[in-house]
Amino acid sequence: MCGRYTLAGPAPGEWSESRLRTRFPGLGESVELRQRFNVAPTDEVACVTTTNEGEPRGDLLRWGLVPHWAKDPGLGAKLINARGETVAQKPAFRDGFARRRCLIVADGFYEWERRGSGTRHPFHITRPDAEPFAFAGIWATWHGPEERTLRTCSIITTAANEAISGLHDRMPVILPAEAEEAWLDPATPEAVLSDLLAPLPPELTTLREVSRAVNNVRNDGPECLAPPESEPAAPTLF
Repeated sequence: MCGRYTLAGPAPGEWSESRLRTRFPGLGESVELRQRFNVAPTDEVACVTTTNEGEPRGDLLRWGLVPHWAKDPGLGAKLINARGETVAQKPAFRDGFARRRCLIVADGFYEWERRGSGTRHPFHITRPDAEPFAFAGIWATWHGPEERTLRTCSIITTAANEAISGLHDRMPVILPAEAEEAWLDPATPEAVLSDLLAPLPPELTTLREVSRAVNNVRNDGPECLAPPESEPAAPTLF
């Protein structure tokens, strides 16, 4: 699964809006981009969607998909991820997969290892070059009472690669840069789209244990990517 991610830059002090807009021209200039160390469900996230004419468009979408038919928008908190194996069939996701696909801009994500003490130890997972990338996403528009409108999204997941499977059996789909245009294109056949829902090769995956500060959603600063806290020394008899 994917429950937290980053858009923080390749290293402390190297955050650059212009770099992101160059990498993803579809973001345009109107979408606000902020450095994020701990993106969490229900946050607004930077995405590239498409217009009715199929042209790329920058958007801020709330993470947690609310289908157009939902009676309660709170359903979105349970739909932050869509399984790639069933996204084309599940009622909550199939319309988005067919007609409303998006790029969710990121540069890393977190996964946790549970150890004998029961504590959860976070790892930050990136590409080796630390370059930004796009999760395969789908989106929806929900219209509620009193003209309330929500635009929301979900990250598609797949089986974890060998580098990550020791932490979790799922991982988000990270699209190859050369496949992003096809993912957005409304004319791309379903068979081609399904082939894109594959795990990132393990050789393109880097894991680094980081501070447990990220465990708290209220923390959204560089401390989330700091080295892990040193474990207290075991007591001795002498």
